[in-house]
Amino acid sequence: MLILGGTAEARTLAAALAQRPDVECVSSLAGRVSRPRLPVGKVRVGGFGGPGGLTEWLRDNHMTALVDATHPYAEGIRGSALAAAPLAGVAYLRLERPGWTAGPGDQWHRVAGYAAAATTMAALGRRVFLTIGRQHLHAFTGLPECWLLARVVEEPGPVPRHVTVLRSRGPYTVGGETAVLREHRIDVLVTKDSGGSLTAPKLAAARALSVPVVMVDRPAPPPELAGQDVVHDVIAALRWVDRLARTGPGSRAGSTRPPPRRHAGGPGSGSTR
Repeated sequence: MLILGGTAEARTLAAALAQRPDVECVSSLAGRVSRPRLPVGKVRVGGFGGPGGLTEWLRDNHMTALVDATHPYAEGIRGSALAAAPLAGVAYLRLERPGWTAGPGDQWHRVAGYAAAATTMAALGRRVFLTIGRQHLHAFTGLPECWLLARVVEEPGPVPRHVTVLRSRGPYTVGGETAVLREHRIDVLVTKDSGGSLTAPKLAAARALSVPVVMVDRPAPPPELAGQDVVHDVIAALRWVDRLARTGPGSRAGSTRPPPRRHAGGPGSGSTR
């Protein structure tokens, strides 16, 4: 089995499967950070070269199943996985944690895309806590009237003078996030609907301090995902593996409907990258 990883769910699944003598598991990481959190078991790092390269790798390594447990915003590899799985004749599962839902006291502004997020951000405040990663930082740096505190895992390279880079990696706490918002006098938070509990404390801190939140919605699921097996937690993924072990890779292992979204700050709301 190949697990396309990089998320906490992928690491948890790999650790569970490592205990099973009937499963040989390889985890694949994109290699975008220099010191990633490594899962248990065999690991490969780097891209496949698109759907064709992934198809060839699955065949050459005699895989019978593929679990796509990548980040909700990793559109490229998700498309490659959906195309490669039927070509290679392997069973496919999408493991994706639920997104966040606003609750009482939240001031969320949901937007579709980073350009809309930048426009909405500028209308809401001037001191911004930007937690969307480094890949899309350029969408926000063209607004010199806004001071940006950009939290990233890896150094993004040169940035304009009105951008301050904060290198950090979760998990975070509500107390720590509250301190960041207060210390930097943040009046608007920009983030993605990543879901999970490891980075949700910033939302609880924003709620407590009445800081508005610009939330970039997840990309729409590709049409190819319709009819595929989809689960939303590791326990359900392990049940899928159990059914696959009984029925064989040529049969569908079953899917589940998305559960109701839970409030962002709850301790049981899952995990994130």
